[in-house]
Amino acid sequence: MLKSDKLAPLRRIYGYVLRNLFGTITHVKTNRNVVALTFDDGPDPEITTRLLEILKKHEAKATFFMTGKNAKRYPHIVKQVYQAQHAIGNHSWDHASFPLITGQQRRAEIRSCEKAIAPYGRRLFRPPFGHQTLATRLDALLLRYKVVTWNLLAEDWLDHDAGWMVANLVKNVHAGSIVLLHDRLYHTYEDRYRDREPMLDAVSILLKKLSSRFLFVTVPKLLQQGCPQRQYWYHKGSTDWQNTLKTPEY
Repeated sequence: MLKSDKLAPLRRIYGYVLRNLFGTITHVKTNRNVVALTFDDGPDPEITTRLLEILKKHEAKATFFMTGKNAKRYPHIVKQVYQAQHAIGNHSWDHASFPLITGQQRRAEIRSCEKAIAPYGRRLFRPPFGHQTLATRLDALLLRYKVVTWNLLAEDWLDHDAGWMVANLVKNVHAGSIVLLHDRLYHTYEDRYRDREPMLDAVSILLKKLSSRFLFVTVPKLLQQGCPQRQYWYHKGSTDWQNTLKTPEY
């Protein structure tokens, strides 16, 4: 007979404390049919504007994790996103992989982006590429940011057409999901991946299919609808970044 593990309760408490202090929000446990669409790497003067029109048509709200460099270049788009009652989060200044730069550089990246999206930004941070270590997580905590990643990918940085993306999202979306999309690609290996038309078509079709089942809300609103779920989200930086963007297993 196996002996009982007397340390198991302590380990559970230890794990609970660590997840809540240093864990990254990936989705929300809720019995309400709410979903958060999130868009990274923008803003973009053409694509973000068209995306706002699609969201408005379907009475959907979203969260835009903006890079500071693009926000500074297009401040009128930042304001337009805010005025449409979407949420704006921090996605660093120029999308560096945080584990590959120093702590001083990481904090400067967050602060510079914060300044660029002011006064509209929320204290939400999404690490570029989803790359994060304990040290980079502590930098965000030091600057009083909630780190938010995702639990559902559209994989819209690859050669998938709108139909493939919609099928994948419809199959896997659940109440409380946080979905990763891009209104711009800050980095990409090949220019053909920069085409955002499939993404725009996918969002339009997705909202048409699911708006009767789900309410699409901002991340701050989603966090109020249930219990945020946190994960030990540690992915070291890699130059082969497309292979590191994978939905975590639960």
